[in-house]
Amino acid sequence: MSNDDDYTAPNEENRFGGRVRRYARVGASASKLAARLATGKVFGGDVDHAKYAAELTSALGGLKGPLMKVAQILSTIPDALPKEYTQALATLQADAPSMGWLFVKRRMRSELGAGWQSSFTDFSREAVAAASLGQVHKATLPDGRAVACKLQYPDMSATVEADLKQLRAAFAIYKRYDSAIDAQNIQEELSARLREELDYKREAKHMRLYRHMLADEDAVHVPEPVDELTTSRLLTMTWQTGQKFQSFLDSDADQDARNQVALNMFRAWYVPFYRYGVIHGDPHLGNYTLREDRSVNLLDFGCIRIFKPDFVHAVLTLYEALRDGDEDKAVSAYESWGFENPSRELIDVLNIWASFVYGPILDDRKRKMGETNSVAYGAEVAAKVHKELKAVGGVKPPREFVLVDRAAVGLGAVFLRLDAHVNWYQLFHDLVGDFDPAKLAANQDAALQSVGLERP
Repeated sequence: MSNDDDYTAPNEENRFGGRVRRYARVGASASKLAARLATGKVFGGDVDHAKYAAELTSALGGLKGPLMKVAQILSTIPDALPKEYTQALATLQADAPSMGWLFVKRRMRSELGAGWQSSFTDFSREAVAAASLGQVHKATLPDGRAVACKLQYPDMSATVEADLKQLRAAFAIYKRYDSAIDAQNIQEELSARLREELDYKREAKHMRLYRHMLADEDAVHVPEPVDELTTSRLLTMTWQTGQKFQSFLDSDADQDARNQVALNMFRAWYVPFYRYGVIHGDPHLGNYTLREDRSVNLLDFGCIRIFKPDFVHAVLTLYEALRDGDEDKAVSAYESWGFENPSRELIDVLNIWASFVYGPILDDRKRKMGETNSVAYGAEVAAKVHKELKAVGGVKPPREFVLVDRAAVGLGAVFLRLDAHVNWYQLFHDLVGDFDPAKLAANQDAALQSVGLERP
């Protein structure tokens, strides 16, 4: 190993070291924005949300990284923030500045020790992919296996905490003029999940959990972590070959191929949920690739949520309530979810959104997602829900709601882009037809124990 392993290129050092100064500017900008919004509210002035969203995005733009994931999740919750803010936040770069080779060598040495290169017969100098918290290098092990090494960027713990601080500021700004949604639980859930994503050893356990849960699903593939080359900030896993989802969309794939991909995606997300009480909360296009046989490679396991069996049962109870028009059953479901003392008026409003999300599985026929779940219709429903929530005094969504909603709406968007034409009702009933909460609990306990995780 040459002496340059201890050398950091000045421009790279400045890029990462400059975060501290940017944090201070972000805090000041957010505080000024909050003050101006409050003044506008108090004195009855019109609030130009597009203008303020642009200012907030400008302030946050230097941070990049984790906040992009927050924006993606918030965009699936009806008006958790004004659409101007989620749209503006979505323009932030998803990728932090790429680390150059000299910096990568220094980071690898800090994770695996001075002789780290002997663990590989080949290691790509350039990153082959970037994520919100780190970048991926392709490498080869001495036994010939191709692997992906996800290396966390420096100072990401501080970056995440800074982003979460600004997220709290954004929610506080919104609360000053809009009472439709109390975002405290949303904020707490996002904070907990983002902090978990910093621990790559935990992600390796999530990966093994998914390998266990999807072992019988031939059309879904999960990498295998390489434990001896994994630390809390370095995750080494077997390489999965496949094409990006956008490349598949841009191809001339026929309807049967698109339908098959939709089926495989459906099972990749919902076999773990309905059989083990586990959800992958981030169906972002960069988190999976497609093989030539249309099977799915799942690649990222940072944003995982484990639910108590009773919560999963309540998800099915709400489905039955909507199907049968059973108001009492709907009340029971929402209370099991964690909605506190929901009034009949609030139940009616919540059912508007639930009917939108559950819509495709309420109709026993082949159909396209866009018939009731188009982007335009979804925006219309979200606006109606927001208006009605204000009228009934607002709502405080439980933490468990956040990622279930994100998964459902995010997958719906994937199915829309696929233009899939399938019987969603049949897919759903094939999966949950013999649902038994006790069986789910036993499955969950066995799966979690096998990888060293605990039920929440």
